[in-house]
Amino acid sequence: MSDRWIAVLAGGLSHERDVSLRSGRRLAVALKETGLTVEVWDPDAALLSKLEDHKPDAVVVALHGGEGENGAVQSILELLHVPFVGSSSRACRLAWDKPAAKAELKAAGLSTPDSVVLPHNTFRELGAQNVLAALVKQLGLPLMLKPHEGGSALGAKVVHREEDLPHAMMDVLAYGDTVLAEKYISGVEVAVSVVEGPDGPRALPSVEVVPQGGVYDYTARYTAGLTDYHSPARLTPEQERQVGELAVTAHRVLGLRDVSRTDAIVTPDGTPYFLEVNVSPGLTETSLLPSAVETAGGDLGEIYSGLIDRAIARG
Repeated sequence: MSDRWIAVLAGGLSHERDVSLRSGRRLAVALKETGLTVEVWDPDAALLSKLEDHKPDAVVVALHGGEGENGAVQSILELLHVPFVGSSSRACRLAWDKPAAKAELKAAGLSTPDSVVLPHNTFRELGAQNVLAALVKQLGLPLMLKPHEGGSALGAKVVHREEDLPHAMMDVLAYGDTVLAEKYISGVEVAVSVVEGPDGPRALPSVEVVPQGGVYDYTARYTAGLTDYHSPARLTPEQERQVGELAVTAHRVLGLRDVSRTDAIVTPDGTPYFLEVNVSPGLTETSLLPSAVETAGGDLGEIYSGLIDRAIARG
């Protein structure tokens, strides 16, 4: 048994609390199997005093959404000089802001769907009907609508008819005050996890997602049986190489660290399009990173144990 003990942060108060708890519990079991002493902490008002009074050797952030991915918890860990697995607070803030991340990666040469960012007050000041008509004229239909911040596809909507746009916009605005409207790209939807090691970041085998309802939304992601998965994805060797390069490029350009997961679409002509990146990938029984680890012949606990070693070395 190792004399190191690790705190896994899971739960929190975001919309993704239940998923985070499932991720945290699964990761804790995997880490204990490597010989580490592990506790799962549900962050609350007592977190700072716990970190100061009972400082772990390292923390793994298994929080999804909100403070776990927008850099808030990472800022606290940095403030208290607690080693942790995952990206810095600055990189988390950039990745959390989907339009900003898309702009950085487009400037770096990656393809990403054309999009428009629409704050809530734009509809009030310019007239909702005028804004929506201009949106359709510019990007066409169908459209993918999503909150400009957030994860697990919460609030994401695909809109095929112009008359459905107002209601869809209201649904998305329930999760934030700004909508990211993207031109809908059809093709093979894949997730590519990136893990860092001694030789730098490397892409794990891609995982193809085929949701039965056509949209890989929150329900499809976390309800067993609603999505078919193919790991590795049904891509040509060249397409697999390209999506791997895309994910590693996103990881590097956005300044991410240790582990990330990039979601992408490969169009029928073979072009990979960046959709978004996740700094705290899910680790549940339906999550994509564990599937990629299994396909690669790896072990989830061993991978995260190695990332813990890296975090402690940094500290």
